[in-house]
Amino acid sequence: MANSDYYLTLASVYYNQKLNHLIKEGFPVKEIVLAPEKTLKELGFSPGEIKNLSRKITEFDAEKVKKYCRDLGIKIITFEDEEYPQNLLHLYDPPVVLFCLGDTRLLKETAVGIVGARRATSYGVKVARTFAEDLARSGITVVSGMARGIDGEAHRGALKVGTTIAVLGSGIDVPYPRENEKLYQEILQKGLIISEFLPGTLPLPFLFPVRNRLIAALSQGIVVVEAALKSGSLITAKIALELGREVFAVPGMITSPQSAGSNLLIKDGARIVLGVADILEELGFSSLFPANSTNLPELFGLSQKILELLTAEDLAPENIAEILQVNISEVLRELSLLEIKGYVKKLFGGKFTKI
Repeated sequence: MANSDYYLTLASVYYNQKLNHLIKEGFPVKEIVLAPEKTLKELGFSPGEIKNLSRKITEFDAEKVKKYCRDLGIKIITFEDEEYPQNLLHLYDPPVVLFCLGDTRLLKETAVGIVGARRATSYGVKVARTFAEDLARSGITVVSGMARGIDGEAHRGALKVGTTIAVLGSGIDVPYPRENEKLYQEILQKGLIISEFLPGTLPLPFLFPVRNRLIAALSQGIVVVEAALKSGSLITAKIALELGREVFAVPGMITSPQSAGSNLLIKDGARIVLGVADILEELGFSSLFPANSTNLPELFGLSQKILELLTAEDLAPENIAEILQVNISEVLRELSLLEIKGYVKKLFGGKFTKI
């Protein structure tokens, strides 16, 4: 049996922190798979873990999995392969196997993670898309979890102009949620999808926090757009901090439950981010996308009209709404995004000015 088969066998256990850590520390994968019960006990495995591991090893058919992956074009990267991303080695428990669909070269590219609430507000959706698009335009690969809400919007924004990596909490052949199947196909064409779980693995709840550590490790920094107080995004942020990654948070309304977690991150010391320039500057990439440069994304629609008005004179939101004959709420939303992106700023007295 080849070493790759032993790694696949361990992957059939779903996830075991002890197993993954032993592999990281250099314990031979073959010895773990073939270890007698006594040795596993000495290594710290519980009777339940030993029983589960023994059953998986007995039932597992590596050749069947490899054939399935070949048929679907799924690339298998094991812990000892050259293509294995070095950033994952910063984890206490790096995955023993990665199943990949798409462009695996992205695993070596500079990346920033964008995560947030599944029940995103319209504000969160716009910010996620805008930030992801601007990062991608700057040559940064955007990493997220393809969940509904912020994750999905981050992927969509990045795909408009660049690349993205989706890290699944299910088997790589199990798009989840189903509403994102079209997005899944788009990422296959222009980006990369990865999973540490065997093909066919269902999206079980306990797998998503496990998945989050990969998003944190693959990224130079994590941007939390919206997060409730018990959000999985806060888990990702916590892991990122433990790994020495930068954690950024987008401020939200203090009355919004979706922003309670991200606002708390800011209170606890996370870098407040008002635009992509803040992220790039903090990570040392400011030359890629300097504030107020001609590389800033082109504006369209209402945003463009508002900026044209502010080029002539400073105006209050109600004046802009009256001139353009649009709802004041639309103007306020666009002004908020323009301010985040560094195009305008609010003056004392309520008027806005073009920067």
